[in-house]
Amino acid sequence: MNKTIIALLLLLINFTFSQTSLEQDYTAIESKVIEWRRYFHEHPELSNHEFKTAEKIAEHLKSLGMEVRTGVAITGVVGLLKGDHPGKVIALRADIDGLPVTERNDLPFKSSVTSEFLGEKTGVMHACGHDTHIAILMGVAEVLSKHKDKIHGTVKFIFQPAEEGPPPGEEGGAPLMIKEGVLENPKVDAIFGLHINSGTDVGTIKYKPGGTMAAVERFVVNVKGKQTHGSQPWSGVDPIYISAKIIDGYQSIISRESNLLIEPAVITVGKITSGVRFNIIPESAEMIGTVRTLDPDMRDFIIKRMTEMTETIAKAYGGEATIEFQENTTITYNDPALVEQMLPSLQKVAGAENVVLRKAVTGGEDFSYFQEIVPGFYFFLGGMTKGATEAFPHHTPDFFIDESGLLLGVKAFTQITFDYLNN
Repeated sequence: MNKTIIALLLLLINFTFSQTSLEQDYTAIESKVIEWRRYFHEHPELSNHEFKTAEKIAEHLKSLGMEVRTGVAITGVVGLLKGDHPGKVIALRADIDGLPVTERNDLPFKSSVTSEFLGEKTGVMHACGHDTHIAILMGVAEVLSKHKDKIHGTVKFIFQPAEEGPPPGEEGGAPLMIKEGVLENPKVDAIFGLHINSGTDVGTIKYKPGGTMAAVERFVVNVKGKQTHGSQPWSGVDPIYISAKIIDGYQSIISRESNLLIEPAVITVGKITSGVRFNIIPESAEMIGTVRTLDPDMRDFIIKRMTEMTETIAKAYGGEATIEFQENTTITYNDPALVEQMLPSLQKVAGAENVVLRKAVTGGEDFSYFQEIVPGFYFFLGGMTKGATEAFPHHTPDFFIDESGLLLGVKAFTQITFDYLNN
């Protein structure tokens, strides 16, 4: 028989065996992934305090025989899986922090953890699905560790803390991981991430080339007025009234000055602090909020106009005001060539009809900082029970994920890894 034909037959037999073996691994890993997810959901930890979370992750990676680094960016964990053949380096990332949210779900693994956040007592909850991300990536690590002989290159597993943002005055998250060399030694060629989505049906993967999530700025406005009795507003300068006028002005930037045909944009004031008593007009007010943009030029324009309005509106009403901005994330930008290259991998595991192009969203992700250095692809995984009529948003007390969607996340990362490294 022709040697070429023999070689092709052997390749086909090996491929068939590999696929059969992988399916067996997927079947075996699903219950573990769900168990891990439930553990992390029941024991959430806030940003830069994910100590027990990191300990459990590291223990698992070490049990798989990986090189493991802990304490990266305070509580981050990085595992290195070297294939039996030389090749490129792929990074897979999961975020690991919870949120200061008190859970309302009636689950047997409901979080009852409490902590302090910005001086206030609060519940702690995985209200954004990071518990599922951890469990999925731990599952991928276990599956891939059994197939080192089929890996041409190296897989770097990045378990990142503080995606929701480090506490005030602290460094953390993706920027600190990068600063501490997570993309080096060995140098990463491409990075991939996923996010569970409570409003997308289980079994569905959504993606978008280019800008897919927004740049996020946090801003703080300090308004100075003149204190007086609440019955005599003409004797003072009301910083609460000025704050209301400033907020109204900000919304006109979006509704009347921004070209929303280019990309959407959002300005939200999420917190106002002022006053101590019902019949006292206070001396000052503080507002804290966020700006979300998907276009760099629009971002610069909106920040410029907010700065101008803050100062001039306050002055027009007899007060003073300043505004400061803090960058939280840049635009999450999916490399178009990488998306095109890896799209067949997602279609292979989910079915072409279940891999859906989506529009950009105004949520933010510090995965964007990794993408500024190496090509990256960030996609969304369905976590809503099929046929459900209501999906509770992320970052809310009723946030809920259907665990039957987690295995697709394991398959997606695994297939991407094999296809990227072996092609």
